[in-house]
Amino acid sequence: MSDKKKQVPLRLSESLWQELASWADDEFRSVNGQIEYLLTECVRQRRKAKKARDIDIEAGK
Repeated sequence: MSDKKKQVPLRLSESLWQELASWADDEFRSVNGQIEYLLTECVRQRRKAKKARDIDIEAGK
């Protein structure tokens, strides 16, 4: 996997931006870093849930 990052234009409402900025500040991240962190966590959780579903299917549950 490449360490090269893609640039993605993203439009957010002002209220969402303010919430993300405040949250990022609380966790000592930039807004961009906070968005990347949140997306990474969502993908990780999705993979974990998919793996659990696949195991359940294999077990006949």
